[in-house]
Amino acid sequence: MAIDKLIEESKKLVDSSAKSLIKVPYQLSPQLESLCNTFLSHLLKPKDWMDTTIKRKFLIKSDYIIDLAHECQSILEKQSTILKLKMPIKIFGDLHGQFSDLMRFFDLWRGPMDPSLGGDIDSYDYLFLGDYVDRGSYSLETICLLMSLKIKYPNQIHLLRGNHEDKWINNAFGFAEECVERLGEDIDDPESVFQTINAMFEWLPLAAVIEDKILCLHGGIGSSIISIDDISKLKRPLEVVHDVNSMEQQMLIDILWSDPTDNDNELGIQVNNVRDPNGTGSIVRFGPDRVEQFLKLNKMSLIIRAHECVMDGFERFAKGQLITLFSATDYCAKHKNAGAILVMQKNYDIVPKLIFPVESGSGNWGESGDKRPPTPPRNKEK
Repeated sequence: MAIDKLIEESKKLVDSSAKSLIKVPYQLSPQLESLCNTFLSHLLKPKDWMDTTIKRKFLIKSDYIIDLAHECQSILEKQSTILKLKMPIKIFGDLHGQFSDLMRFFDLWRGPMDPSLGGDIDSYDYLFLGDYVDRGSYSLETICLLMSLKIKYPNQIHLLRGNHEDKWINNAFGFAEECVERLGEDIDDPESVFQTINAMFEWLPLAAVIEDKILCLHGGIGSSIISIDDISKLKRPLEVVHDVNSMEQQMLIDILWSDPTDNDNELGIQVNNVRDPNGTGSIVRFGPDRVEQFLKLNKMSLIIRAHECVMDGFERFAKGQLITLFSATDYCAKHKNAGAILVMQKNYDIVPKLIFPVESGSGNWGESGDKRPPTPPRNKEK
């Protein structure tokens, strides 16, 4: 009888676990559902947007965008600084306002839509590693779509913070200019779209851990991130302080700004002259030895990060223990790089999906003047 009872209890546990894996749609209020549908019906149309070649007026009112950002922020405030995620999941690197690239990924490998519309949100989570705005011409489309999806599917769409989710950076590299030219707004107004979205950015999570084994974040571990707990200690909302005066400020800079060294032979912590031309010392490169030490201490197997243009869309480092992922093709219309996403299956298989540059002629915000040029692609030497 004892064995029979144990078998019965095991069956109940399995049934309960199976039910917990079924993804139930988030219930929105009628008003919020109407707001989301306003954006999704306009934006989530991969075949209509994938070959966009000219800038178009943003047709949705600023008041709606502000409402969307407030609602997105209210969801983020309830979620953790470090997200705990499960497979299967799709991971996206930098998008930089290149909305047509995002649509191409959705068109080729399905998107976060209802299955009746050709999507796979019922079976896949989606993780975005930051840098949604700046450089490209469609930052408004990109961030508005992602906010709408986050509201509609708050437990399946996951948005991390990148170094361009910072008002001091996106004021200089395109997002502010886009808000002025396409929305006709005063970005210094505290109630503007620009200021409201940047306030939401300060609540974005800083990292995600998949199946307790894979750390995902935008930049890297730098010199200061020793354990996962270091990240969880950072309390949001967080404004990025570029003139670092505390360990907490340094940790945020490391998470958002640090890079691996150029190849596996360059060890330790090194200065990052490309990111830090003024020589402040706060932005660094970290070697493969740092990656190995971090993974061993935290009992993990892999780091996935974005932040750098890589020619094939993804690139391995530290003998495959770190992957750099970049999803925007032909970055700043200069590098002719491919874009990639990673599709992670339940059996831990990681499958890259690539797209390649197309002739767009759409240009990029902030290409002229004395603004800092884009970070060049990583050194391919091993």
